[in-house]
Amino acid sequence: MTLRDWDEMPGFMRHDEVKEYYDILKAHEGELKWKRLTDIVLAALMLLLLAPVMLLIAAAIKLDSEGPVIFKQVRVTQYGRKFYIWKFRTMVQDAQRLGSQVTVSGDARLTRVGRVIRNCRIDEFPQLVNVLRGEMSFVGTRPEVVKYVKGYTKEMRATLLLPAGITSRASICYKDEGELLKDVADVDEVYIHEVLPEKMSYNLEDLRYFSYGRDLMTMVKTVLAVLH
Repeated sequence: MTLRDWDEMPGFMRHDEVKEYYDILKAHEGELKWKRLTDIVLAALMLLLLAPVMLLIAAAIKLDSEGPVIFKQVRVTQYGRKFYIWKFRTMVQDAQRLGSQVTVSGDARLTRVGRVIRNCRIDEFPQLVNVLRGEMSFVGTRPEVVKYVKGYTKEMRATLLLPAGITSRASICYKDEGELLKDVADVDEVYIHEVLPEKMSYNLEDLRYFSYGRDLMTMVKTVLAVLH
């Protein structure tokens, strides 16, 4: 993984606030290459090992409710590129038309199987394909939908210097995000103005102190958090 030259960055990212983080990451390009190699090898191995489990999950989803097995949604990754994130479907069909983009605890749109696989975090297994494609990494800022990214501050745009991630320190700290937003009247409003800035403070700190070893530690902590 290598960074584009600064002059080749999208215009909306060429700000002093982003340049500070760009210079930090540019000094770690060797580690970024190891990060990408780890993504490819680990994602390929996990897809092979988890294939039987994923087939069982797919069958359970299909038997439980109408709709596709895989949920696809447009998210934003490195340099502001849009891509389709893959997840096992955990909600009823057309759930996006029935509520917020953010899922809260006890969300009525969740299916029976969806509640189980979401609580175990295994709904995100299909994102291993996103990792192989280079659209995501194991560790990085969680990809947001377009409307949330449009509200990023100039400094927040620095998180788009690297591919979006399956997990991050912010994801671990906010693993009960749905519970926090459960009784909120306007979920989108609170998420954009309160939760997202707090999560971004973690993401920006991780960019500032980026290292390959720090990424590996985040992966270990994620496994421990899920098991707990």
